Amino acid sequence: MTTKLETLEAAVRNALGDHLQSLTVALGEITIVVKASNYLSAMRVLRDHADTRFEELIDLCGVDYSTYGDGSWQGARFAVVSHLLSIEHNWRLRVRVFAADDEQPILASVTDIWASANWYEREAFDFFGILFEGHNDLRRILTDYGFIGHPFRKDFPISGYVEMRYDAEQKRVIYQPVTIDPREITPRVIREEHYGIK
Repeated sequence: MTTKLETLEAAVRNALGDHLQSLTVALGEITIVVKASNYLSAMRVLRDHADTRFEELIDLCGVDYSTYGDGSWQGARFAVVSHLLSIEHNWRLRVRVFAADDEQPILASVTDIWASANWYEREAFDFFGILFEGHNDLRRILTDYGFIGHPFRKDFPISGYVEMRYDAEQKRVIYQPVTIDPREITPRVIREEHYGIK
């Protein structure tokens, strides 16, 4: 008798065929990797094929692998990871696709397959700088319009590049280079005279 995980693995292998780059099973979950050139067609197959029927895109997020494994990562830097749900078959699947170009990561948009990808792709663009070809409204979603850079990239400084503040003299919000005042962080222990004694 085959387990649910084995059935899912066979279904994914059958549906994707040559589109499948790798498939791993770990901790009771299946993760597949597809090439960027096959990404859109593979996602469409995963949704439409009778063996898989992944009707819902639960999540899509960007990943920066530049410091993964203490910097020993040898693959592409940026990836998009999607989590799919099949209500019909009651199973889940993780799909990973790596952008071919680290300087300008571009992947196909899956908004035509799952409308819920709209927000997620905008978030991945805003935070990681991953561009989604075919997305009809790719703009920043959570950072300010004038924000410089992509804050979830591993090479983005923790304090950012600029800070904004209200200037009372100019009566408007201004941007200026980040200024960090050095602070001394020394723990102090303050106890009452009879602390802990009853």
